[in-house]
Amino acid sequence: MNKLVAETAKKVLGERRASGYFLFALSSQLWLLWKARNLRSNILCRLMSHDKFDQLNRYEAKHYSQFGEDGIIGAIFQRVGATDKFCVEFGVGNGTECNTAYLVRKRGWSTLWMDALEGASEVIKRENITAENINQLFIKHNVPRTFDLLSIDVDYNTYWVWKAIEGFSPRVVVVEYNAFLSLTESLAVPYDPHGIWDGTTYYGASLLALTKLATEKGYTLVACDNSGNDAFFVRNDLKYNFLSRSIEEIYRPFKCGEVVNGRRTGHPLSDKQFVAV
Repeated sequence: MNKLVAETAKKVLGERRASGYFLFALSSQLWLLWKARNLRSNILCRLMSHDKFDQLNRYEAKHYSQFGEDGIIGAIFQRVGATDKFCVEFGVGNGTECNTAYLVRKRGWSTLWMDALEGASEVIKRENITAENINQLFIKHNVPRTFDLLSIDVDYNTYWVWKAIEGFSPRVVVVEYNAFLSLTESLAVPYDPHGIWDGTTYYGASLLALTKLATEKGYTLVACDNSGNDAFFVRNDLKYNFLSRSIEEIYRPFKCGEVVNGRRTGHPLSDKQFVAV
C-alpha cells in the first residue's frame, strides 16, 4: 500500500517534489487517510450487522412460553436494558407456561401474576380481570407506575382491558392478537365483562386494532412471533433501538387450521361478528 501511495504522489507532484522527506510525510498522511476510510467502512459494516437491523424473530426460543416469546422478550431487553426488572402478566393459567416465567424463574425478576383459574399456585393472585377493575387491581397489588414488562393474555377481552389501563407505563407490552382477522381491518370482539373464549376464532382483536391502540398509548409495534400468537410493542422512547418496519412486514399468520379467504384460521371458525374499533 505504501508503494501505491508513493507512486500516486509522484504522478500528482512530479518526481522532484515527490522525493525525500516530503514524499515520506505525504505518503504517511495518505496512508492514515486510507486507514481512516477503511475504519469508517468497518464501523458501518458492524452497525449494519448490529442487532438493531435484525428481525427479532431470529431470536425466538421457547423455555416457558407457549411459542418463541421467551427469545423475543430476551432480545428486546438486550437492546433496551432492564430497569426495575418488574413484570406483570395476567392470563398465566397455572404459571407453568407463560411469557414471564423465564424472567422470574431464571433471571430473578419480580412479578405480579394474575388469573381467574381456581387452584392455581399461591404466587398467582386469583382475580377476575375486567376493564372496570384492572387499574384498581394494579393499585391493590402495588404495581409501580413505570415498570419493565406487561403481558396480556385474557383471550376474549384483551383489547378492552389494555385500552382501560391508565396511569401505568410499562416499557414493553406483549399482547395476544387474533391472526385470523384481516391485516387491513381494525376489529375486536364487543366488550363483555363476563366474556370467555369459546375455543373458536371469536376472540381478541386484529393486529391492526391493537397497533392503533398502541399508537394512541405511545407504543410502537416491533415484532410478532412466528406462530401468529403474540405482538410485541415498545414504548416510543425505546423504539429507536429497533429497525422501523411496517405492520405488513411484522405480521405473522397462523400456521394451523383450515384455510378461509387465504388465511389459516388457527381455531374452529366462528360466525359471530366483531366490531370495528
